[in-house]
Amino acid sequence: MNLLKSGTILGYRWFIAAIVAVFALTAGIELSMGRSFFGPDGRLGLWEGNIWSGENSQRFADPYSFSHIVHGILFYGLFWLAARKLQVRHRLFLALMMESGWELLENSPLIINRYREATISLGYVGDSVFNSLSDILMMMLGFLFAWRMRIWVSVLAVVVMEAGCALWVRDDLTLNVIMLIHPVDAIKTWQMAGQPHP
Repeated sequence: MNLLKSGTILGYRWFIAAIVAVFALTAGIELSMGRSFFGPDGRLGLWEGNIWSGENSQRFADPYSFSHIVHGILFYGLFWLAARKLQVRHRLFLALMMESGWELLENSPLIINRYREATISLGYVGDSVFNSLSDILMMMLGFLFAWRMRIWVSVLAVVVMEAGCALWVRDDLTLNVIMLIHPVDAIKTWQMAGQPHP
């Protein structure tokens, strides 16, 4: 029994070490890509609620943090369907790798330019490393939320976050994916109408 317990503890230590390594590797790659840790102004900030601000995607959290929580819930659902036999921690690690991969791609010139051309993120310069790591953490929180909650609660949470962000900032994960893959002029016009006037 003691051996089992120590093996389990050792397993979790390796798991935590692997998570830390992914965060460190993601940060290191982004820094090598020329991303700044706290954004162009180098200022530490915890929240930026204005998606039109140059500080959006530079602070710890912003309205798009909810999209990353939704990522986690969707990843949990995906791996529950496709890899249910894997332990939850292994499924979480797969989701972590996918989210980290997306963060690296999202902050590449290819996707940054695509955001500028096709979405309302006209002045998007990419995420700060700090914000990018926060996005990954938000995904993990969403995954763990879905793991502990009943399916209907997770579905309701996704609907509330998506609808809430659509009403609040006229953007959410669904609209973001649509506009990134196949822009719709009517959606962009509606979103741009929410831009505050100087």
